[in-house]
Amino acid sequence: MYTAPLSRTPETSNGLEWIPPNQARRYGMALSAAQDMLTFEGVSLHCNLSTARLVEEALRRGEGVLAANGALACDTGERTGRSPNDKFLEDTPGIHDNIAWGSVNRPITPELFSELESRAHAHLSSREELYRFDGYAGADEAYRLGVSVVTEEAWHALFASTLFIKTSPESHADFSPDWCIINACNLRIEDWEDLGLNSEACVIQSIEQKKVIIIGIKYAGEIKKSIFYAMNYDMPECEVFPMHCSANVDASDETNVALFFGLSGTGKTTLSADPDRPLIGDDEHGWSNDGVFNFEGGCYAKCIHLSEETEPQIWNAIRFGSVLENTVLDEETRVPDYDDGSKTENTRVTYPVNYIPDARIPSMGGHPKNVIFLAADAFGVLPPVSRLSREQAMYYFINGYTSKLAGTEAGVTEPTPNFSPCYGGPFLPREPMVYADWLARRVDEHAVDVWLLNTGWTGGAYGTGHRFSLKYTRAFVTAILDGTLRSVDYIEDPIFGLSMPKSAPSVPSDVLHPRTTWDDKDAYDAQARTLAGLFRENDGKYDLTDEVRQAGPGAT
Repeated sequence: MYTAPLSRTPETSNGLEWIPPNQARRYGMALSAAQDMLTFEGVSLHCNLSTARLVEEALRRGEGVLAANGALACDTGERTGRSPNDKFLEDTPGIHDNIAWGSVNRPITPELFSELESRAHAHLSSREELYRFDGYAGADEAYRLGVSVVTEEAWHALFASTLFIKTSPESHADFSPDWCIINACNLRIEDWEDLGLNSEACVIQSIEQKKVIIIGIKYAGEIKKSIFYAMNYDMPECEVFPMHCSANVDASDETNVALFFGLSGTGKTTLSADPDRPLIGDDEHGWSNDGVFNFEGGCYAKCIHLSEETEPQIWNAIRFGSVLENTVLDEETRVPDYDDGSKTENTRVTYPVNYIPDARIPSMGGHPKNVIFLAADAFGVLPPVSRLSREQAMYYFINGYTSKLAGTEAGVTEPTPNFSPCYGGPFLPREPMVYADWLARRVDEHAVDVWLLNTGWTGGAYGTGHRFSLKYTRAFVTAILDGTLRSVDYIEDPIFGLSMPKSAPSVPSDVLHPRTTWDDKDAYDAQARTLAGLFRENDGKYDLTDEVRQAGPGAT
């Protein structure tokens, strides 16, 4: 059943009450055991280079080329998405009981962690030059964590300087990180089987030591997601709800903040990039007692099938200072072909948040009025939009249904139905109910409306139907945020029990109920019952109240 969120009792050993991690330095408390790993004797360490210098370095070293739009275009090799099977967490007595051990949080012994760290450090120490970035995770200074990143490739340092929040030049000399990342992307672990690893590459993380070691992986998303993982561990103890969501705010109403929860490829970045609503952030946020704040200083958008017509803000953000990953360029003109997925469907672009016009800087806002869950339903049976009761909100949040989209993880080549708790399962070190409790608390405190938006398939399942129109999805979002959908009439879906609007502005009524979009109604019923059954199988993993469990699908 739902319980109160985690609380931290005051520490007494040092005579102080517990305080947020970033504030501990002012009391002379040593937070990070990681700074020793930032020293590399005999190596030219380029620290906090400007964007232009990092681009020049990447070009000089042959790490990428300039695209016609000015972006640096780089390839990540065979790994074009995250590698969750190669992610490990150091298992220590201090954190053991706080971790949801399993397929997401795989343990590694302190001894093996130390061995792999030594190999990575030795590899980097053998390089002629390295690159360091110092910055922050967390736009709210009360909760931010200092992050130092050392890489062997210049473009990874550029990625870090784009995704994290930059320090001021005058603060570089005194910068003291809470977390340190070293990226030995060109190292291979030849004896990986003997060590009990899953491949010659790995990402290992230590919560106690505040360290991340990346070996053999060029996909830059591992850099940012490791710190999101760290924030997901630390923030609940700071009275902050960490969230895998995007956020924006009404340009004329500071109180009208919206959150968009969803896994990669479901529309978080696309739907939050709205010319009428300043962007707070596109992927990772915290919700404190004062409001929401971005964990990052940049955006990391999928750009497969990107067009200027449908996503003008993202299109125009791809310019000098942004980084394209695995995007095919014309050999002569260097013009990107965003429709070419021959390298991967998970083509990406990284750009500073202030490349979006009128983005909120610093990236903070008040308490949300609306929370929108995004599900890319590969079965094609969820309604395009549903208004959720409190109990339904808790149910669909803890189940976190969507479809893994091609390329977002190694080995995923087509949409695969997936339940990811709290719409962020791969990044949650603690038990999912910890984060579900926080959602319940915040929704109750601020009387938030919660919605479920299907950005997946309609008219049939994947392979038969088609992806839901972005034009209609944007129309739903507009009607949610301006309050229109609160006042229309609703009907209940007979299988999922979801409240579906009978009408919505700028959207044909015949697409509002998914069953009417299928030619074969019996096939729809069968698919809907199948998905409902999968929900019921999945919700058995969690200790839900009777009211929350009953808010799930009915007939299976």
